[in-house]
Formats: sequence, C-alpha cells, structure tokens
Amino acid sequence: MDLGIAGRWALVCAASKGLGKGCAQALVREGVNVVVTARGREALEATAAELRALNPAVQVVAVAGDITTAQGREQALAAAPLIDILVNNAGGPPPGDFRDWDREAWIKALDGNMLTPIELIKATVDAMASRGFGRVVNITSAAVKAPIDILGLSNGARTGLTGFVAGLSRQTRLASRNVTVNNLLPGPFDTDRLRTTLEGQARKSGQTLEQVAQARCALNPSLRFGTAEEFGATCAFLCSVHAGYITGQNVLMDGGAYPGTF
Repeated sequence: MDLGIAGRWALVCAASKGLGKGCAQALVREGVNVVVTARGREALEATAAELRALNPAVQVVAVAGDITTAQGREQALAAAPLIDILVNNAGGPPPGDFRDWDREAWIKALDGNMLTPIELIKATVDAMASRGFGRVVNITSAAVKAPIDILGLSNGARTGLTGFVAGLSRQTRLASRNVTVNNLLPGPFDTDRLRTTLEGQARKSGQTLEQVAQARCALNPSLRFGTAEEFGATCAFLCSVHAGYITGQNVLMDGGAYPGTF
C-alpha cells in the first residue's frame, strides 16, 4: 500500500533507539524526510546514517539535544522547512512509590511526557491546518488504559496528555482541515528500555535474563514481545493519507494483554 506521504517532512522525537527509531525507519521507507532528535549525539548520528542508507532519496537531519527544553524544541523545529508529521516521544519517568516523589519529580515527569508534546503540537498544528494536511502521533503507554502501580509519574503525565488530545483532536479547525492527532499505546516491546528492566529483575531474582524474559512473555497472550518495526509500521499508517478519518484515538499495541472490552 502506498501511504501517500512521500516528500513530506516529519519530526520524530527520541528517535535514536527503540520505538522512536522504529517510527523513523517506517517513515523513511515511505519517502518521508525526517528530523530525528535525541540527547545522545553518538547514537543519534549512527541512527541517522542507517536511515540515510535505508532510503538515499530522502533527507535525514539529526538534531542532538533535549527536546524537553525550549532550546531543544526550537532547534528541532528549525531543522525542517516545515513539519507535516509530528511523532512525540520521550523516555518515561522512573518507577517508584508516590510517597517518595517531591514536586520536582512530578514537574520533571509532566515536562517530559505531557507539556513537551503539547508545546510541539502548539508549534505545528495551525500551520498543518493552513496547508490542509497534518498528522500528530503521540507515543504514550499501555499504562494509560491499565495503570501500573509503580509507574505513578508516567500514569499521571501520560493520562494528562491523553485528556488534552481528546479535546484538541476534535477541534473543527483541525479535523476539518485534515489534521489528525492520535496516541499509540505500547505494551511490552523488545527495546533497550525493556531489556534494562528485565536485567534488573534478573539480578534481584537470581534468574537469568532469558528466564525472566520468557516468564514475562508467558504473561502475554501473544507469548512474545512486540518489535519496533511493527510499531513503526502502525505509526506510519496513522500518518498516511488513508488515516484522515482517524483522530482522537488511543491505539493500543500490547499483544492482547489488556483484558478489557473497551
């Protein structure tokens, strides 16, 4: 299927690894020019080189910096002539007990997983509407639908973003101008972040990493972890010309783990 987005420009945040990288790869395969951001310059430049090799016909611009800061956002936005597609992404805050979190911890979580996406949306959607095309995909978490007790910071910040998007996406001046805003909710995916979590569990339990990973997979109806490639493909479809009638939705990708009807 031709997604109809070749030649567009996308900004993909936290794209040096994991799910952000998977989204950037899928968009580049479709002929989309991309600006990729991340804090680690070395990993980001390596990813940018991979993306250029994947499709030499597109432009790939790497902007190392902290997207949660005003300067980081300005630099990323300035790196493209325009933004047709925005993929918001940021690493989640650490787990823990809410009794141990002070105001600073909450503000940091909100900055990374709620306020930064909102600022980037604010900077791009009106121009998208004026051109008659725009796609925003926010990578949030399956925990938005099924909160995890030790991820209170993430639960709060990402749910706040979800509520904001629910209202914004239904503004006529966006939806009627072919600008959609959706959320992608990943469950367990085979990424460095998940591997780090599993390694920690292995050390505490005395089991091997493979044993812990197998036990985690066994809890999922699919009996496996998701891949960044399939996540990226779903993101690319939501960014396509074929998804113009999908907006304000929370697309859950968790292998069937969520047990609810809705």
